[in-house]
Amino acid sequence: MTVASRSRLGTYVTSSVTGETVRAFLPPPLPPEPAIEMRQLYQHLDRANQALGRLDGLTKILPDTKFFLILYQQKEALLSAQIEGTQSSLSDLLLFKNSEEPEVPVEDVREVSNYVDAMEYGLRRIKKDQFPISLRLIREIHARLLHSGRGAEKTPGEFRRSQNWIGGSRPGTAIFVPPPPDRLMECMGSFERFLHDETHKLPLLIELGLVHVQFETIHPFLDGNGRLGRLLITLMLCARNVLSEPMLYLSLYFKTHRDRYYELLQRVRTEGAWEEWLIFFLEGTETTARSAAETAKQILDLFTKDRERIQQGLKRAAPNALRVHEYLQKNPVANISRIAEKFHLTAPTVTGAFLNLKKLGIAREITGRRRGRFFSYSRYLKILSEGTDPLKLA
Repeated sequence: MTVASRSRLGTYVTSSVTGETVRAFLPPPLPPEPAIEMRQLYQHLDRANQALGRLDGLTKILPDTKFFLILYQQKEALLSAQIEGTQSSLSDLLLFKNSEEPEVPVEDVREVSNYVDAMEYGLRRIKKDQFPISLRLIREIHARLLHSGRGAEKTPGEFRRSQNWIGGSRPGTAIFVPPPPDRLMECMGSFERFLHDETHKLPLLIELGLVHVQFETIHPFLDGNGRLGRLLITLMLCARNVLSEPMLYLSLYFKTHRDRYYELLQRVRTEGAWEEWLIFFLEGTETTARSAAETAKQILDLFTKDRERIQQGLKRAAPNALRVHEYLQKNPVANISRIAEKFHLTAPTVTGAFLNLKKLGIAREITGRRRGRFFSYSRYLKILSEGTDPLKLA
């Protein structure tokens, strides 16, 4: 491991926060100097790139990619919010989107719903509008991320004008204090120049690993920095055409290895340990890409087998059950009235179809009431929900 020099470690400046004087950190501009020692990274980089290539190839043969991606993005939104303490589940989010009250605070699921909106907005700006990833786009995405619910009072879409801190109940006990507000735009200007710099010749995944840490270190907003920093990874992969669809999200890996994730972010700041962080980041990319490909395969296999079970097990009752099954592939939590309206069927007909799917073990009633019942595609949700149990609060 290369011993870090001073140029990798940045500098400290004094800053006053709520009457306390603290040492705020100014990160050095990217790329790091001494340069990243690539020799120890190539093996990890190759495996990560191969896994990404296989994942991208799979997305091109998925049927109804749009609906699979919407649900996958909702899972990512949930995981990213959970890292920061949100307690909602995937079922809570899907019920919320169906105008039902979830079993957790509404602010939690609204926060997740905002993340999905911000993600879709950013992807649309990059793909449809051909807009570059820039400070302007980052502010626009942030405005969507915090436009309602928790954090809405913390200047959505605007870089902070006051000092913030990470960890600790007050600035004096903070684990880390980001750059002071009067040096923030200096740091963000350097950050944007690196985003547009084509001379450094670093592999994209190495660049992404650097960008993620630098963004989290600058912490340019009063709230939402973690979620936006993780979202930038996927946006840059799509902007650089490494992925044709936004199928890679690292939040599950970061959630699973949460302590190690935060430890390595801090070690980059205090020790310049970029290589150690990048190995972790590349391993996370490889693991996540392989997992995403396996998830897609499991879901495709489930759809095929359940379709065959419906056709063979229900005979004359199969057509309506197949319609409901098709709907559940796109909306794994649904109620009777919505499906009846979509397919111009009567409520008793749809109810009968759901009861047949329930007998086959495909659908499950989740509300426990006689009217306004919701059903879920239980095994589909089980596959999709892997790793989404809320973190236990200390």
